[in-house]
Amino acid sequence: MPIRPQLLLLSEFTELEWAIKPRLEEWAEVVSFDAPGIGDEPLPEGAARLDDLTRPALIERGLEKLDDAGWDRYFLVAAGWAIPNAVGIATARPDQVIGVALGHAKLSFAREGERAPINGEVYDAFTQLVSQDTRAFIRHGIPQLTKGGVDEERAARMIERIPADFTAKSWIALTTSAPFDDDLLQLTCGVLLAKHEGCLISTDEGFDDAVAALPEAETVVVDDPPTTSPRFAEALRGFCSRDA
Repeated sequence: MPIRPQLLLLSEFTELEWAIKPRLEEWAEVVSFDAPGIGDEPLPEGAARLDDLTRPALIERGLEKLDDAGWDRYFLVAAGWAIPNAVGIATARPDQVIGVALGHAKLSFAREGERAPINGEVYDAFTQLVSQDTRAFIRHGIPQLTKGGVDEERAARMIERIPADFTAKSWIALTTSAPFDDDLLQLTCGVLLAKHEGCLISTDEGFDDAVAALPEAETVVVDDPPTTSPRFAEALRGFCSRDA
């Protein structure tokens, strides 16, 4: 019997983002999890609140999940704010990572400059919404941000899972990162870059610059957020079959 690819899905906030997970489970072994402090996931040692999360702690949690799975060779799949988590894991374990697939692909989270990968005005607007009413952000902001990719039912489930102490500082902790472009460009594994056409917060320039910097990477453009896109799921299946 052929060995099924093994995929670790890295979430921005909660694994509920990955609406395509059932599709992936039809042909792969899949592990996903919430960010530390969300749902049943404990905060890392030294963190008292979600506000205290750091990027190294998020990467470490991903490494722990891989150890729990007991996999020797696997693919990392991330989108948006989780991209540096995937890059960090791949950098830490280059001999085990077969490929990295990145939705909302970009080289950084910069919000200023002519070719900024993040739309700073939209980011600031959502930061303000989180600071005023986190539940409203989840119920209305996330569906708007994903252009309906996350529907009201899934948003309601997210509200149940994301703790009441999720603040603007928590949002900032999970949506900022030290530069990760150097590590991404040094990866020797296969890379799949996905663009969400018409995304409100990720810019066309950010994706174009990632493609230019990684000319050997596979690319796909989808109409829905990659975490909810059947087309991204199919592109991922092809990517894994070629690089397995």
